[in-house]
Amino acid sequence: MTETHLRDSDDEDGDFVPARALVADIEAAIDAGDGAVLNALLEPVHGADIADLIEQLNPQRRARLLRLYSGEIDAEILTEIDDSIREAVIEQLPRKVVADAVREMDTDDVVDLVEDLDAPEREEILSALDAEDRVAVEQSLTYPEYSAGRLMQSEVVTAPEHWTVGEAIDFLRRAEWLPDQFYHVILVDPRRHPVGYVTLGRLLSAQRATHLRDITEDSFRTIDVLQEEGEVAYAFNQYHLISAPVVDADERLVGVITIDDAMAVLDEEHEEEFLKLAGVGEESSLSDGVVETVRQRAPWLLVNLITANLSAFVISRFSGTIEAIVALAALMPIVASMGGNAGTQSLAVAVRALATKDLTSSNAARVVRRETIVGLINGLIFAALMGMAGYLAYGSPMLGLVLAAALVINLIVAALGGVLVPLTLERLNLDPALAAGTFVTTLTDVIGFLAFLGLATWILL
Repeated sequence: MTETHLRDSDDEDGDFVPARALVADIEAAIDAGDGAVLNALLEPVHGADIADLIEQLNPQRRARLLRLYSGEIDAEILTEIDDSIREAVIEQLPRKVVADAVREMDTDDVVDLVEDLDAPEREEILSALDAEDRVAVEQSLTYPEYSAGRLMQSEVVTAPEHWTVGEAIDFLRRAEWLPDQFYHVILVDPRRHPVGYVTLGRLLSAQRATHLRDITEDSFRTIDVLQEEGEVAYAFNQYHLISAPVVDADERLVGVITIDDAMAVLDEEHEEEFLKLAGVGEESSLSDGVVETVRQRAPWLLVNLITANLSAFVISRFSGTIEAIVALAALMPIVASMGGNAGTQSLAVAVRALATKDLTSSNAARVVRRETIVGLINGLIFAALMGMAGYLAYGSPMLGLVLAAALVINLIVAALGGVLVPLTLERLNLDPALAAGTFVTTLTDVIGFLAFLGLATWILL
């Protein structure tokens, strides 16, 4: 587990101390109801770490912390709190605290905050915004969920394409509405079509008489407001973007997406894929209660139970063989386990490659061929090892041969299944991360048992 570190406020050298050392004191202050001590402990702590602390507390301590510390909950903390508990946190905070925090947020953070709230709670938060920001947030909420329109912020720094560097700098110095953080000045034509952008570094280093159009960046590209946010994150990662203007159907500028939001989407997608592969549900969180956790995991355990019964059915067809050669019962798990692990390895690589668009129809044949060869080589290596081990342990060279042959077959099948199953699901517009693990595990178990027991029946009896 990665250990979070918080800065010790008494350490003038800026050293870090383990978070757990402060957490114990923080929990003690919460239990004692001592708001002064709690404020002193949290004062030097980064907002993101405070949000982590709020997530890790049990519901009772979380409620007491919010009551004692509510006056210090600001936009930085509120935007960092996990979606799974954010609504509950908002409900426990005084309305003035929420309103003050919301007014500090960029519009994209407000959209993220309110999009999953019920209408009354959403309206209460939106009422705290000024008219212009409220219109921008409500416009973003009209776009489909998980689209660029939901991800963008409306605060955009623009300049006419014919301006000089000096005109742009003078404009920026006079403006009072600028975002706290921005990376580009976007150049627009008279119809508000973005035509390029200039980084702040180039702007500050160029001569005042230089035209902005002469120092634009080659990386400029626009994002359609309806583009799926996963595609947006891919574009940022693929083309090393820092920010990108968002345009509507008429190519007019409506907002901007920055790298922090795009990378947050990428992180969320990676986390969701990991959770799906583990079969625990993409919404799983440490803050979930017992009932919610059971609800998320039980369906996948039911699927696993059904597939396990399929494997048991295959084994039952060879009950006579197992009764005749008891050693087979001890060796069966080896074949299934090796196949399952090999399949998981191929599956993890394939699902990741599909997500990053590295695995496509143009190179699928090459990847399948590579995995087949890898499965064959690994099968031969471990077949030699386990074949010899089977012979030495049970004194039967033919038993060792059967074990070796079954391992080769199952590792080849596992390697192929790890690639072909997610590719097939992708072609069927199904989520490979969600269902591939179950199919691949079932495939390796059934083929492993079938190959091992089938060969044993054919050769040893």
